[in-house]
Amino acid sequence: MNQRIRKAIIPAAGFGTRFLPATKAMPKEMLPIVDKPIIQYVVEDAVSAGIEDIIIVTGWNKRSIEDHFDYPFELEKRLEESGKYEELEAIRKISDLANFYFVRQKGPLGNATPIWNARHFIGNEPFLVLWGDDFIEASPTRCQQLVEAFGKREASAILGSIRMDKDEDYKRYGYAVGKEVEEGLLKIDQVIEKPGVGRIKSDYAVISGAAYSPEMFNAIEEAMHRKAAENTPQELVYLDGVNVLLEQKNPCYALEIKSGKYYDCGNKLEYLKTMVEFGLKHDDLKKEFGEYLKQLKN
Repeated sequence: MNQRIRKAIIPAAGFGTRFLPATKAMPKEMLPIVDKPIIQYVVEDAVSAGIEDIIIVTGWNKRSIEDHFDYPFELEKRLEESGKYEELEAIRKISDLANFYFVRQKGPLGNATPIWNARHFIGNEPFLVLWGDDFIEASPTRCQQLVEAFGKREASAILGSIRMDKDEDYKRYGYAVGKEVEEGLLKIDQVIEKPGVGRIKSDYAVISGAAYSPEMFNAIEEAMHRKAAENTPQELVYLDGVNVLLEQKNPCYALEIKSGKYYDCGNKLEYLKTMVEFGLKHDDLKKEFGEYLKQLKN
């Protein structure tokens, strides 16, 4: 049985170039889904699975993420004096969600680097990695499913997966290849970043979150050395680390997130779709917003 997971890393240092000029001064992770930023959905997902410490890896223009999860004494006092107790409660809950730590990203380009940057906060413990601009809505939550699966198996990695088999998906996401050991759980032989159409026989897209043993840090370091020796401009991606784990005969799995819907908010079209869906679920808006959408259709 693996050790209980208490910590999560959220990489949030990307430039968000697909959303420029909106992200020139505002992090893409802080783009709102109605009245809550994307990254808060990610944090709440982690907390639902018992995560206590959250390490957010940021960049030079990401100060507003730190401010969002900070304790805002002045704002709370203003809300209290104004009698806005509902808003006050919502604000207080944010900073109380978990213990937050922030570290600036440094090192080679690629999404493995922020994981490597957080290694000193994690120590010799297992951990989650969750991306700051996407999430899965599921019941049980994505993180609950990952943590439960990790606790049941002697695994070095369990990658959250959604089953996807459209041609365009194989050009956008990484995929796990291997043998299904039980329904919804694939023992991985190899992971391939954006394999392209027709190159693999798998529909396990590894797209949104993972649970790792601390061995992942050594695997990323090994992948980093290999990239440096090759002297190639390729980015250091987290799947490079997973493939090192596999080479070293460490067991890795892809877990299908059951009853889940994936929201890729780093994509403009998918972000707009997410806004519409969550607007139609919002208690204060869904009736009038639904009527408005019907008018547009007509």
